[in-house]
Amino acid sequence: MSALEKTSSDTYKSISLPSQGSYKDNGSKFLAFAFPVETEAQIKEHVAALKKEYFDARHHCYAYRLGHTGEPWRANDDGEPSSSAGRPILGQLLSRELSDILVVVVRYFGGIKLGIPGLIRAYKESTTDALNNAQIIEKIAGTHYRIVFPYEAMNSVMKVLKDMGLEPSQQDFNLECSLLIRVRLRDEETFLERIVKAGARTELFETTNPIS
Repeated sequence: MSALEKTSSDTYKSISLPSQGSYKDNGSKFLAFAFPVETEAQIKEHVAALKKEYFDARHHCYAYRLGHTGEPWRANDDGEPSSSAGRPILGQLLSRELSDILVVVVRYFGGIKLGIPGLIRAYKESTTDALNNAQIIEKIAGTHYRIVFPYEAMNSVMKVLKDMGLEPSQQDFNLECSLLIRVRLRDEETFLERIVKAGARTELFETTNPIS
């Protein structure tokens, strides 16, 4: 990815807090739950919690998108006819250009089959209702790095962080020091060049939990 592409694509939309929506058709109830998420581990937790709470529902269909590019993503029909549930949910995330988001729609069957068009409409409308009730926010994409450096390089490293407005979320100062930093995507190339010149080495930091 070029520097220009990074600059133009490092902001994206998500939601700030969980929200809910609903839709009814011929006795069937569709309860939609939207969650802000950053990891697949969080997604699994939310889906599992809803399946436990609404254990008597027939289906728990969902879709999600992660990161500034919207990948990875998934659409799950959970037993509904293929592409009649997960895809309509995903379609609403795509149309609103939302990511770092999970929407789960819980369906209670009302005894009357809705047909494929009816299901698509129901999952779309319930998702739309949940998203209409959500607060949309702008997020800035970034990469987490662990910076490792000898104590004598401290001043040089800290100058780079100060110049670039970076605040470490974790730090450890011993004979070999380390800091955890989140770098905005558009600044990543400059950061890596400067921090190496300052005498530090960097490691990509992967985590199953979001770090602010």
